[in-house]
Amino acid sequence: MLEPTPSAFDQLLNMMEAGGPVVYLLVALSVVVLTVTFVKTIQFFSAGVFRNRIARQAVEKFRMGRSQEALSISSNCNSIRCQVVAKSIRGQLNTHTSKQTAREEVLREATDQLEHLGGHLRILELIASLAPLLGLFGTVLGMIDAFQQLENSGNQVDPSILSGGIWLALLTTAVGLAVAMPTVAINSFFERRLERLTHDLDNLIAQVFVDDFDQIPVQVHDANAQQYS
Repeated sequence: MLEPTPSAFDQLLNMMEAGGPVVYLLVALSVVVLTVTFVKTIQFFSAGVFRNRIARQAVEKFRMGRSQEALSISSNCNSIRCQVVAKSIRGQLNTHTSKQTAREEVLREATDQLEHLGGHLRILELIASLAPLLGLFGTVLGMIDAFQQLENSGNQVDPSILSGGIWLALLTTAVGLAVAMPTVAINSFFERRLERLTHDLDNLIAQVFVDDFDQIPVQVHDANAQQYS
């Protein structure tokens, strides 16, 4: 009679039991990574990090001289880019506050929101660095245990003792790398999106507060004409 094939969950439990405390710790770290990834993904979507079309449209309307339409477009969007654009337009239109003060206030608020979005990403960076070291630490402990068993066997040396100990020791390294590699990729993705968002916010704020020189008529004076007039 054939024995039933163990399920994936049973195989995971067997692997954790064979790897010892280090594997249990690495599995716990992987749960932390999944939790942080889920929370940050929801937060990024809620803040509109992946959307920039509406904010750019609002800025284009503003630079065309249609300030109220631009303010209406940006105010009806809840993404972080639109919020910054709307605040920038209000600051630009406010005659009671200097443009420099308004721009500094917009930059301050944008920085605060970026800091909030970047929260907990340091945890992913820490786990990505720590997981391989924990795996290597578990491997070293496993090798020490394997050679101790080999020494205690005395003259009756069984190669299976050493090979089995090495297999279990290398298991922790494999688990550590399995946790670290996707964590590095996830952390790099979030950091790249924040870098792109930072660039977009700086660009949008500058477009609102800096005049469009292409649309400003420039009077060219003929020096020779002035000299002989």
